[in-house]
Amino acid sequence: MKKTGIFYGSSTGNTESVAKSIAEKLKAESYNVDKNPIDEIQQCQNLVLGTSTWGLGDLQDDWEAFLPALVKTDLTGKTIALFGLGDSSSYPDTFVNGMGTIYEALKDKGCTIVGRINPDEYDFDDSSANVDGKFVGLPLDEDNEYDQTGKRVEKWLEQISSEFI
Repeated sequence: MKKTGIFYGSSTGNTESVAKSIAEKLKAESYNVDKNPIDEIQQCQNLVLGTSTWGLGDLQDDWEAFLPALVKTDLTGKTIALFGLGDSSSYPDTFVNGMGTIYEALKDKGCTIVGRINPDEYDFDDSSANVDGKFVGLPLDEDNEYDQTGKRVEKWLEQISSEFI
């Protein structure tokens, strides 16, 4: 398997916890984007990018600063999987929009984005991360559905592992 890196931004620790769990399962390193890990991004062929959504659909603060630098990076040929945390009960109209923001910024950068998820198992009204009838990555709701996170991550990792060759 080519080098994989897990890159996340986390305000409360939930996204960090999921990122570290994914890193452990994939035997990969995890990096907080608040440290501006562009050099590590360039060394990885496979990227797993994780963010939470804040307020009315805003990207997590560390990603606000890091995303412009990431967009300027050559991502040609890289395989990218996204995961996002959100609150589908309190913010059903902007569920995991942070993940949608990252997707929109990277989708035309020469990379392949993998790990789309059918939204049928989720209770939400709208999301910018729901593109063409599927989530662009793994949505998680640690506030209301924390009991489903483990199995959702496991199932998703099985799906993306075949893409991370």
